[in-house]
Amino acid sequence: MDDPVEMYKSAARYLVGKVKLTPLVGIVCGSGLSGLSKAMTDTQVFNYDDIPGFPKLHVAGHVGELVFGMLSGVPAVCMRGRFHFYEGHPMNKVVLGVKVMRCLGVKSVIVTNAAGGLNPDWQIGDVMNMTDHFALSLLSGNNPLMGPNDDALGPRFMPVSNAYGSQDVVVRAAAALNFDFVRKSGCYAMVSGPNYEAPTEARFLRSIGCDSVGMSTVPEIVVAHHSGMKPIGLSLITNKVLLPGEQGTHANHAEVLEVAEKRAEQMQALVKEIVSQLKDELEKSEPLPKVDLTPSKASKKAVKKVPAKAMKKAAVMKKAVKKPSKGRK
Repeated sequence: MDDPVEMYKSAARYLVGKVKLTPLVGIVCGSGLSGLSKAMTDTQVFNYDDIPGFPKLHVAGHVGELVFGMLSGVPAVCMRGRFHFYEGHPMNKVVLGVKVMRCLGVKSVIVTNAAGGLNPDWQIGDVMNMTDHFALSLLSGNNPLMGPNDDALGPRFMPVSNAYGSQDVVVRAAAALNFDFVRKSGCYAMVSGPNYEAPTEARFLRSIGCDSVGMSTVPEIVVAHHSGMKPIGLSLITNKVLLPGEQGTHANHAEVLEVAEKRAEQMQALVKEIVSQLKDELEKSEPLPKVDLTPSKASKKAVKKVPAKAMKKAAVMKKAVKKPSKGRK
């Protein structure tokens, strides 16, 4: 399906008729953090393979399920696994899940990731409250908002300087839980991956003020902000990034998953408390404008053409079967 608008609308149409609740908050799980959905109750699960347009996952630590249920008394939806740019997906597919959330009624999105630590004062296992980002891939021509603007979701041009306006709730939630490993603010650097950063690349990112680095999150944050949802970003520091001349363990995915597993319960508790503190605001605020999910004329024509082609192909095959081959009686 080439039309990016029809791509997310098709997925949303499939879910609208089946989902038993209207989610107000969405959660995107990073590597090894799919256990966040365990904090949900009264769940309803959809496999990515069954949702139109959703690609298959090929990364360890990402399950591939869309889970609906209640979290801290708030109807929620959780993506257990995300779509990465380094897997070869175009940006409009990387953010597909977030656009679908918007169509289903979500007002706030919590986007999590496992990241490398650039800030020398931080430790493995710390959680960074994202208050800024640097994304070279988006600046250099791979922005999820490129192409014809989808006016149903947001404006053509928008600021991102105000994208992180809801981050205070993370600080309040951490204080309520006495989580001293939550860093109050930090800048996340997105690189395309899949290789980890060279030491000089890491030094550059640190020199411009980045505190952590990963291969995701920013596209989802930007699209959530563009479509009127309030994004919240959480980075779990799973390894120390090596700068030139430094010695230590080289980054590897096994370490990422190991640290994520160790912090799993605390991450679940933190997200649960964030949602709890957002509950009143989510329930009292006005719903976002409804997105029209009616198929476009182009997609309707495409659907009508398929049966005709299939019938023609079947007729040709049938004729070939009836026609006797040479050398046989």
